[in-house]
Amino acid sequence: MKTSQIPFRTLREAPAEAIISSHQLMMRADLIRKLGNGLYTYMPLGLMAYTKVENIIREEWNRSGAVEFRPTVIVPGEIWKESGRWDTMGPQMLKAKNRGEQDMVVSPTAEEAYTAIVRAGLTSYKQLPVNMYQINTKYRDEIRPRYGVMRGREFNMADGYSMHADDESLDQTYQSYAKAYHRIFRRLGLKVIPVKADTGAMGGSGSEEFMVESEVGDDILIICPDCGYAANVEKASCAQDQAVDNSGAPQKKTELPVEDVATPNVFSIADMEKFFGSTPKMFIKALVYRVINSTLDLSAAPFCENLSRRTEGSLSFYPVSYVCVLIRADLDVNEAKLAGVLKASEVCLADDEEILRVAGAPHGFVGPLTVKCPIVQDLSVNDMHDAIAGAGKEGYHIKHVEPGRDYTPFINADVRTVIPGDKCPSCGGTFYGTKGNELGHIFKLGKKYTQSMGVTYLAENGKSAVPTMGCYGIGVDRVLASIVESYHDDKGIIWPMSVAPFQVALVPIKYSGEMKSVCDRLYQELTEAGIEVLLDDRDERPGVKFNDMDLMGFPVRVTVGEKNLPNVEIKLRSEQDVELVPIESATSRVAQIVEDALIALQA
Repeated sequence: MKTSQIPFRTLREAPAEAIISSHQLMMRADLIRKLGNGLYTYMPLGLMAYTKVENIIREEWNRSGAVEFRPTVIVPGEIWKESGRWDTMGPQMLKAKNRGEQDMVVSPTAEEAYTAIVRAGLTSYKQLPVNMYQINTKYRDEIRPRYGVMRGREFNMADGYSMHADDESLDQTYQSYAKAYHRIFRRLGLKVIPVKADTGAMGGSGSEEFMVESEVGDDILIICPDCGYAANVEKASCAQDQAVDNSGAPQKKTELPVEDVATPNVFSIADMEKFFGSTPKMFIKALVYRVINSTLDLSAAPFCENLSRRTEGSLSFYPVSYVCVLIRADLDVNEAKLAGVLKASEVCLADDEEILRVAGAPHGFVGPLTVKCPIVQDLSVNDMHDAIAGAGKEGYHIKHVEPGRDYTPFINADVRTVIPGDKCPSCGGTFYGTKGNELGHIFKLGKKYTQSMGVTYLAENGKSAVPTMGCYGIGVDRVLASIVESYHDDKGIIWPMSVAPFQVALVPIKYSGEMKSVCDRLYQELTEAGIEVLLDDRDERPGVKFNDMDLMGFPVRVTVGEKNLPNVEIKLRSEQDVELVPIESATSRVAQIVEDALIALQA
C-alpha cells in the first residue's frame, strides 16, 4: 500500500489530555482519533495493528479447542435480572428501554448472554463441555475514562466461556486457556506476570490475572523475588507475623478481667499509642462496614434475626447488612477480600449515624464486646492477648481483652492488606510491590450463573444436574496500548514485527526518476514475498518522511536515495546502525529480517 491511499495526519505534539505514552503516541501517529469522552475511533493504521492483535488471540484460542460465536451487543435486561446482576453491577452498566418498554443492556460483559444461549440448546451431558469465545464490543460507563483506549467507555474484549459437567473438566479447559494466554502474549512481545486475583463482580471460586508491569498501571502487584509468588494486592496473602508486646516478645494470655479505661480525646491509633505508651500491635482496631447485596447465609449470625432478605429468581441476598471487622491496629483492611468473604457486591465503611446505631459509640471507640452485628475477625487477631480495644462507649477503651474469651467472632478470615516487606506464605521471602496493567483474566465461575439462571441438563445417572462454568477474557484495546507502552522511544512507537501495521516502510528520498523505479521494483518484490510494505510516495522532505515513519514505528525502513544507488539503506527501527545492501539482495535481506523477528516472538 502507498501512503497516498491512507488518510492520516501526524501530530508534532499530543493533545493536552493525553498523559501516558501510549495515548500520546497513538494520537500523534493517527492510530486513533477521539470521538467523545472515552470514545475513540481506530484510524486505518491503528485498525491494522488492532486486527493483528485480535487475529493472534483468535488463532491461539482456536488452537486450544475453543470455537467462535457472536452474540449481540444489546441484550435483554431480563437475563441480567435472572443472574442477579441487574441491580448489583452498578452505574457503569448502560441500560435502556426499547419501544416496547423492554429493559435492555449495552453489554459490559457477556456471561449472561453466553449462559442464556447455551441454556437454550443444552439437554444432555453428552453435549458438554461447551467451549466458545467471542471478540466483540463492550460498553462500561466509566466515571473517569482515561489513557485513551487503555481505559475507554467503549472497548473490545475477547472473552471465552465454557460449561462443564464437573470441576475436573473445567480445570482442564482453564489450564488450556492459561497456556494459550502465554502463547498469545509471547507472540505479541509482551512479558506478562500471572497473578492470583480477586474474582470481584464476576464471582466464582478462583481466578488468575495476566499483568504487565507498567508505571501507569491501575493495579498494585505483590511479588516474591525468591519463589515467583505473584498476586494482585486485592488477593495477596502473606505469612502471618506474630503479635508482640511492647518488649517485642510474643503476647501472653492474661487472666485479668476486662477493665474500662477513661480515654478522653483519644480517637486515633496515634492517640492510643501516646496515651497507653504501647505498640499498635497491642491494639485491636474495630471498623463497622456496610455490606451491599451479600449472598452469605446470615440466618445464624448474631443480631441478624430480622435482617431483610430478598430473592430474585434462584438468588437470595441481603440488600444491606453490617459487620464489625477486627484487625490488629498496625494493619489495614482489604475491602476486596472482605467483600469476597461476605459474598457481597460491595463493602464500604459505615457513616457516623450507622456506626452509632450498630456500635453504640462513635468511630474510635467501637469495641468487640458491645457491637450489635456479626464480627469478622482478621487472622492477625487470633494470636493477640491482653489487648486494648474500644469500649463501645464514647471516651472509653478497654484493656486485658482476650479474643475468644471475651467475645466470639462470627467469621475468622484473612482480610488484611498485604504490603511490600511482608513475608511470602510459600517460601518466607520478602515481598516487593510494582504497578501493573491487567491484560487478561481467567475465572472459575462455578455455578454462579448456571444456578441463578436455571441451566440444567440430564446427567449420566439420569438425574437433572447444573453445569459448572469458566470465563476467560482479554482486553484487546488495552493489549494494543500496552504494546505501545512497552515499545517506544523519544521518536515514537517501535512495533514488534507481529503487530506492526506494516512490517516495512519503503522510503524514497524523492519519488521520481530512478528512485521511483527502484522503489516500485522493491515494492513489487517484497509484496510478492509476502512482506507487508508501505511505500511513502508523498512529495515531502526526507526529514518529514523519516520522522513520520519513526513515529509510526514500522520495524524496518528501506531508504532509496540517489547518492547510494545501486545500494539501498536498511535500518531497523529498534537500532541505530544502517546497513547498505545492493538492490539485488535487498528483498531477500528484508525477508530474512522479518522472518527472524517473527520466529523470535514464538520462541
